[in-house]
Amino acid sequence: MMAAEETFDAPNPMDKNMTLRQRALVVGLGISGTASALRLHRAGWDVVVLEKAPERRRGGYFIALFGTGIAAAERLGIADAVPNRVAPEAVSYEVDRTDRRRRGLSYADVFGGSRLVLRGDIEDAAFTALPDEVEIRYATVPSALDQYLAGVDVEIRDLTTETTTVERFDLVVGADGLRSTVRRLAFEPEQSPIRPMNYMIAAYSLPEAVPGYRLHDGLIMAEEGRSAWVFPFADRPPTVLLSYRTDDVDAQFTRPAIDSLRAAYGPEPTGSTLGWLLDQFEKAPDHLFDSAEQVHLDHWHSGRVVLVGDAAWCLTVYSGMGASTGLAGADLLGTMLERHPHDVPRALQDWEDHLRPFVDHHLGSGVNMRSFFTPGNRAELLLRTAMIRLARLPIAGRLLAKMRTNSAGVRMKSLDIAAAAA
Repeated sequence: MMAAEETFDAPNPMDKNMTLRQRALVVGLGISGTASALRLHRAGWDVVVLEKAPERRRGGYFIALFGTGIAAAERLGIADAVPNRVAPEAVSYEVDRTDRRRRGLSYADVFGGSRLVLRGDIEDAAFTALPDEVEIRYATVPSALDQYLAGVDVEIRDLTTETTTVERFDLVVGADGLRSTVRRLAFEPEQSPIRPMNYMIAAYSLPEAVPGYRLHDGLIMAEEGRSAWVFPFADRPPTVLLSYRTDDVDAQFTRPAIDSLRAAYGPEPTGSTLGWLLDQFEKAPDHLFDSAEQVHLDHWHSGRVVLVGDAAWCLTVYSGMGASTGLAGADLLGTMLERHPHDVPRALQDWEDHLRPFVDHHLGSGVNMRSFFTPGNRAELLLRTAMIRLARLPIAGRLLAKMRTNSAGVRMKSLDIAAAAA
């Protein structure tokens, strides 16, 4: 590649015709990427978005949006477009393979104040808010990054035409998920930052209510090392989250996902409810099947390249904070770039300094909350069962609810990151 000074003419700061708008490249069109593109445009940047897929992803599965994410969504101007799909009349049941059921605690019971949505709800709201000036290029990926003091040269590959071009940007934002290409190109360390939790997750939508239950009923089947959650909504059929422990993550991908799931939930008879849920996974037109892994990096930025969302930290589904932190990280990024409009490296350093304690907390909570979603052993299962039974008792339930409300964990789910930084 030609040297930067041979390819680009350095701008003359005395040139009155020189544009003051800086140029940003955002890689990834998920929640973090779309929110970053929206926030950077509002901060006065010209934005180009690369998306590896040939078209925008739609739909999605259950997620919760907490106070942190709602505050960021409000500043981004998309909060009103994100519906709250919680069903007020929903009843949650703890069930087993023999179809015995007892009243349990729903996700909303445990995490009050959250907005229950589909991932696609947030993505749709942010995408709709993007102005026409934001350029989106589908089926394109970065293939090389070269940083200079004044910018980043990005080699961009069009997957449709198999052609490559080089463009310069003042900032590159990697929002391309757990297995980030930007992270690999820019500053992936010798040791992989991905830390496996030795759990697998599968998520999909149901076409109808679970047989024997109402459309607004939630179900939780928790066993040693595996669980099944059915999340109900007010205005559509439920979605399902299956989660199980494995000592060999790689082996789970060597066969069809349904075969790995049936092996994980066997060899015991499934019973009618679990059997039906597995059958629906096999029939689902779209599903997620992946390992639960976190990303631990010593730094999330290098020069003029920064990672956001799962590419930087990947809190996992167990933390419940992936979407909220993705929105908050994008919102704070724009805030810091506005604070230091002519010093991108300093803006990125301030951004990370303010955000890291919050993310570190939720990386830890993701590990701790895993036992609530999927007890890893007999002791965790017994503790979970005892806590749920206590929570159903009038006096003990009120005490536990008060403890949850006043806990540091709940407060950290509602922290307004950008406001705190201000």
